[in-house]
Amino acid sequence: MVEPAGTAIESGAPAGGPPRRESRRRLLLRRFLRNRTAVLGVIVVAVLVTFAVVGPSLSPWGVEDVDRGAFLQPPGGSHPFGTTQAGRDMLALTLHGLQRSLVIGFAVALLSTAIAALVGAFAAYYGGWLERVSLWVIDLLLVIPAFLLIALVVGGGGEGGSSTVLLVLLLALFGWMLPARVVRSLTQSIREREYVLAARFMGLSGPRIVFRHILPNIASLLVIDATLNVSGAILAETGLAYFGFGVQPPGTSLGTLLGEGARQLHSFPWLFAGPAVTLVLLILGVNAIGDGLRDALDPGSGASGAVT
Repeated sequence: MVEPAGTAIESGAPAGGPPRRESRRRLLLRRFLRNRTAVLGVIVVAVLVTFAVVGPSLSPWGVEDVDRGAFLQPPGGSHPFGTTQAGRDMLALTLHGLQRSLVIGFAVALLSTAIAALVGAFAAYYGGWLERVSLWVIDLLLVIPAFLLIALVVGGGGEGGSSTVLLVLLLALFGWMLPARVVRSLTQSIREREYVLAARFMGLSGPRIVFRHILPNIASLLVIDATLNVSGAILAETGLAYFGFGVQPPGTSLGTLLGEGARQLHSFPWLFAGPAVTLVLLILGVNAIGDGLRDALDPGSGASGAVT
């Protein structure tokens, strides 16, 4: 008999006493906390998110402020990350760019994972023409040169916030196909399980079965996919922005800062160093969290050792 999520499960027994039982959530948390790299990733991402949210209000310099006495000043004094050619504080710009990159990463991850879950699950559950059309669309999108298409559309799109929304939609549109194939394969094995057949015989509609019985059973895959999609979306935006096709002015992201700083890397390295270090830490932290979640949710992984 399979116990539902949240019920108690055995995790060890004290000497001379009854077996100690532990909820599934606590067991997963314990597995995750055993992975020191994943815990470090959580700390790094939490610190960066905190700086992105709170930092701009604590910094003496705003993103639009100009220090007329400090043009292209190296890091030091009231400008820990230095200043730009226009006298703008690089720390303020980096925090503002980090905000925009985080919004893009999380938004794209949620959208692409949601599309993959819905398309893959419904296609496999209903089969027939819906599955054939879904696979045809997936194959079509996989052969389209996404980078070039996004560059053309965003480069000729709006400015500031409108370009960010357009970029998020396009990155999500071209980021769900492979996870959808995995979801479809898992759904094909789940739809014949006893509890799904029982729900069908009880008269539950297809959508209710998908949302109540199929998607919850592949939630671990969706969580891992969404986590890793955050770093993938940020890197994709960075690559586009490096060539001038990411967030359009007056908007700023880590990608736009890296693109501008790379042109003066040898003369004024601090214009590139601050955003680059921030981006590397963010990507490493998110990937470490994804790896930790994968190990914690996989019962056969090395992270699921016995209780001591």
